[in-house]
Amino acid sequence: MSVIISICDDSSQERTAINALVRRWAQKSGTDVDVHEFPTAEAFLFEYEELASDIVLLDIEMPGMSGVELAKRLRAGNKRIQIVFITGYSEYISEGYEVAALHYLLKPLSAEKFFSTLDRAMENRKTDDREIVIETSEETVFLPICEIRYIEVIRNYITIHGEKEYTVKKTLKEMEKELDQRFLRVGRSYIVNLRFVSRVTRTEVFLRGGEKVPLPRGAYETVNRAIIQLRR
Repeated sequence: MSVIISICDDSSQERTAINALVRRWAQKSGTDVDVHEFPTAEAFLFEYEELASDIVLLDIEMPGMSGVELAKRLRAGNKRIQIVFITGYSEYISEGYEVAALHYLLKPLSAEKFFSTLDRAMENRKTDDREIVIETSEETVFLPICEIRYIEVIRNYITIHGEKEYTVKKTLKEMEKELDQRFLRVGRSYIVNLRFVSRVTRTEVFLRGGEKVPLPRGAYETVNRAIIQLRR
């Protein structure tokens, strides 16, 4: 399998070190890798559309546009790109949830953690290509499951919330069989895509985009564990 990886870091020394690790991982995993380096977010954006990166390794603090700002712009137009923050500052970790970052790695990089993160990025690329078939009274839709934010049930119908909303006659149990480990059943009425979760309280799950899903009593720890496990 081939993959295009972009490294965006204002330090040439850090870019060189990360590039070397990427190539070690590629050799170990048997992956054909095309690596590109950028000193600023602006330089990356200038070539972004033509480059079509699969994985972006982002520093947080850079001159001009920050890594977080860049990640928000990328995620707004691309749900499938794999974003990994690599930084020396742990206080930004909550920012990663807002853009569904795959992971947040601290410098100096651990080769083992870095390789594991790239392995997961490749697995996500495979699952992000999966689609479910939605048949409504008006159309048949082939919907990438990575675009589903959450699903709710009302009586005998479910509504799938993504870029658009689709309501079909189906059960949550039937839907669960078509999804993967990114999705968690929350109570009797909801399934949530954990990669879209920005915050969890004792009573609600908050999603990027402003939606809120009620959290049943006693479910807080289960949701938190599932999120941590998915992003580990």
